[in-house]
Parts: sequence; structure tokens; C-alpha cells
Amino acid sequence: MRIVVDANVPAAQTCFGELGEVVRLPGREIDAAALREVDALVVRSITRVDEALLAEASRLRFVGTCTIGTDHVDEHVLAERGIAFASAPGCNAEAVVEYVLGSLATLAERQDWQLADRRVGIVGVGNVGGRLLDRLSAMNIDCLACDPPRVEAEGFEEEGLPGFVDLESLIDECDVLCLHTPLVTEGPHTTRHLLDAQRIAALAPGCVLLNAGRGDCVDGQSLRQRLAGQGDVTAVLDVWEHEPAIDSGLADLADIATPHVAGYSLDGKLCGTHRIYRALAQHVGLPARLTLADLAPPPPVRRLVLDAGLGAEEALRLCLRAVYDVRRDHDSLHREARRQGMAKGFDACRAAYPLRREFATLEIALGEESRELASLLGAVGFRVATG
Repeated sequence: MRIVVDANVPAAQTCFGELGEVVRLPGREIDAAALREVDALVVRSITRVDEALLAEASRLRFVGTCTIGTDHVDEHVLAERGIAFASAPGCNAEAVVEYVLGSLATLAERQDWQLADRRVGIVGVGNVGGRLLDRLSAMNIDCLACDPPRVEAEGFEEEGLPGFVDLESLIDECDVLCLHTPLVTEGPHTTRHLLDAQRIAALAPGCVLLNAGRGDCVDGQSLRQRLAGQGDVTAVLDVWEHEPAIDSGLADLADIATPHVAGYSLDGKLCGTHRIYRALAQHVGLPARLTLADLAPPPPVRRLVLDAGLGAEEALRLCLRAVYDVRRDHDSLHREARRQGMAKGFDACRAAYPLRREFATLEIALGEESRELASLLGAVGFRVATG
């Protein structure tokens, strides 16, 4: 069996090499010619799997994407051709939640406010948004949520779910707006330009808009105009329209601008790889011998000891940055855009992304006088030891 795998998929040879011959290609170089005489294809989000890509793929019988989102895959075309499909829902949800927490902690420090004093509105309460809602609630941060499809699916059309409101109410009542919706272009709940010119104009001065869902869910031109004109809202953007040739002017105006890497933790990527490895093994009738634990190396920072002297949010920032500092990704995008141009720089950041682990890989040991931090740090996702 011949398997083409995106070069950014970690542990690809270890996993898929058990099942056949592995050919690794950069995601944007996977084209129709590359799929001649290929039996399986494993991608990430930048490869558009559609009729054009599959034009010469006469042997292809399996496609897997090591990502939560599937809007880059035309599942209807795959079904018509009898090609099996698998995705990895939830694989990098933890990483995206940690990106959000790290970004908000950074903004709070820069702008001199307390995260605990903000009300956060979450748009889209699926794998990522749902975990973010749970995490912030555990941290005692006030939250509201908007997810009309979920409300309808659970039979609460009239009374709604506790804490769930419509998008206009969310915009009116929240200090921070986090978008975690898929890109939906048809039906009653389309999300393309969900935040359109009118809704962007309605954002209150001082509002933080964070998009780690899909770039097309925000009208980038209107957001750029709001930032350049009034300059009274803050933007944190990890996803963009027209990736990788994103609007450099909008990137310059965003307080935090990153190259679609919110979910790029090693743990999340390995989870995605392992999910698709298992799906392909099942598809061809072979055992999936490897476990996820077989793939993950030891974390570079295993333990941090905190004694007295730090306030809650200062301690939180220290622990967050011991694992992941979002400022690194912001600086990397701007540096590589200057060196190579935006499109090439954007892809270069993703292709050479440095090691990043998740909060659960770090143990926080608390001294006698810092034990009051245990609840907060545990709620964030760290392993806390107080003994």
C-alpha cells in the first residue's frame, strides 16, 4: 500500500510505515499528479481534498485528515467515489483552549486588567468551545455562550440552555468574544462572515475579539477598518481569510497575530496522527499496534515549584509560559513575513513550528504559602501537587 502523508504530520513514518510505503509531501504540494498510484492520503487542513485533487487518484480508497475541522474535504465527492474518510474530532481541542488562555493572560498583562474581572462570550460550543467554557467556568470566570445549532439539536428552541444567548446579546454583554465555529456555507446557520460589518461595528470599545475557529467567519476587511479607524477594540487572530496570503495590514493591527497554529501542540498533533493511523489500520484490516503513549516524548519542562510571593494572575502567567508563550508565535509570523513575504512566511512558520507541549505535561508543586493557587492552576489544566 502506498500512502501520501502531509510532511507536517508528526510520527507519520512510525505509524503509517507499519501499514505501507510512506511518501511525505508539503501539504500545498499534494496535487492530482501526486496521487497517481496512491492507496491512501493523510492530510492536514491546508490541502483541499476535492474533485480536482482526486482527478487522477484511481487507486485511492482512504482519506484521513489529522484535524478537527473537515471543511477542506469534500465528503460528498469521496462518498461518490467509494473512498473511506476519517477525521480526528477533538484531537487538538486542548491546545486551542490553551492558546486562548495564553492570549488572554498576555492581553491582561499588556493592558493592565484582570482576567477574573472579564465576562467571556463563546461562539460555537463544540469540541473546542465546550472545553473552553468548562475551563473558564472552573476558573470562576463569568461566561456566556452562543450556539444555535446545539440549542436546536438538544430540543431547547424556546427556553434555551443555561448561559446560552443569541449572538447579538453576546456582543452586547461580553468583554471578550471568542469564535470557535466551523465554516458553514449553507443552511440556516451559515457562519461565513458571521461577524460581518454590522456586528463588528457593534463591538463595544475595549472589547477583545479572538478568532481561533475559521478565518472566513470574520469579515476581515471590516475588522481592519474598525482597527485602523477607531482603534478601540483588540483583535487576537490565529485564522484568516485567504491563508496563507493573509491581509498583512490586518495582521499588523492585531494585538496578537499567529499563523493558524492555535492547535499546534505536539500532543494534539500526535493525537490526530494516532486517530487516523487507527482508522486506516481498521480500514485495511490490520491491527493498530501502536498506542498514543508510544509516540509522545518526555516534556522538556516536567515540574515547576512555586513558593510565596506571586499573585494569582502573575503565577498563572508564569505557569502558562513555562509550557507555551503565544508571543513567540506572534513574533515568528511578523519576522518571517518580513523575510519572505506574508504567504511564504506564514507557511514557513507552520512547517518549522517549534516543540510545544500541553499544560497537563507540567506538574506544579506548591509550597505551604502558595497552596491557595491550587484551585486556579488545577482548573487551568496543570497537574498540581501540594504535598
